[in-house]
Amino acid sequence: MKKKAFITGINGQDGSYLSEYLLSLDYEVFGIVRRNSIAEHQESRIDHLVGNGVITEYGDLLDVSSLEKMIRTIKPDEIYNIAAQSHVRISMDIPQFTVQTNTIGLLNILEAYKNNHPKARFYQASSSEMFGRTVDSDGYQRESTKMSPTSPYGCSKVFGYNMVKHYRNAYKLFAVNGILFNHESPRRGSNFVTNKVVKSAVRIKKGLEKKLVLGNLDAYRDWGHSKDYVRAMHMILNHIEPDDFVCATGVTNSVRDMCNYVFSKLELNYKDFVFQDEKYLRAEELKYLRGDSSKLRSTFGWKPEYTFEMLMDEMIDHWLGIYSLQ
Repeated sequence: MKKKAFITGINGQDGSYLSEYLLSLDYEVFGIVRRNSIAEHQESRIDHLVGNGVITEYGDLLDVSSLEKMIRTIKPDEIYNIAAQSHVRISMDIPQFTVQTNTIGLLNILEAYKNNHPKARFYQASSSEMFGRTVDSDGYQRESTKMSPTSPYGCSKVFGYNMVKHYRNAYKLFAVNGILFNHESPRRGSNFVTNKVVKSAVRIKKGLEKKLVLGNLDAYRDWGHSKDYVRAMHMILNHIEPDDFVCATGVTNSVRDMCNYVFSKLELNYKDFVFQDEKYLRAEELKYLRGDSSKLRSTFGWKPEYTFEMLMDEMIDHWLGIYSLQ
């Protein structure tokens, strides 16, 4: 009998890649999709999967009844909670919505899971933003690093991380956290800095834009590819015992490094087109994130297949392909 997986946030970047990966492992995949006013774009990342192994239903993390109904009906072997308001800068503009979605939404699905199908395994998408400015003496952040978030998003993720541990310990559930550092792809939203940089660079090359305005060019991040990270999610959830793991490449680059690489690949000098504006700065800047995934690597043999340069090249090729058709 095929295993069943239930994914919240299935129509996002990670949800779409995770669906593809689980289908390759012969899973049945179910997902919850939030109905909104732009219905034609709702499932664009998974249109090719719906009806080909993926089944979706309308629902919402803030609607307990829809969660309970799906979990009771599907009886999934695995639950992946990937849905969130995940844009850090935007979380400072809409802190109430961010916190409500990422905390009450999580509580709702934990309760639906505990009360309706506690035999399942539960994965929570935690984030490197939980660490904030705290860095260990060797320049890395790992499972034992003190959490000191610097945004409403990071704060909401600390709550979620601790709640999952609480439910695991109090109710003996197989509930785990994957502490994922930044991971990107061509499917990333264009309001995230990686896709914003690549898309704008291609548009500038094509004569469709004249400049790119960003915030802190000297923010350093540990960027990987979503495809590598969804493999890690599955490994973590299928461990012999529930535990929490950091997933990261261990390599850090700045936004300036990214701009230099992407514009150079397009035979442009980023200094001629990229400008800084204080309005794009965070209220509390987070300058450095670099993850140590030694525990994940030693436990499962996981390692990233994509380098930073391969990730950027794939994203450049994607947007060049889009604009060559126009």
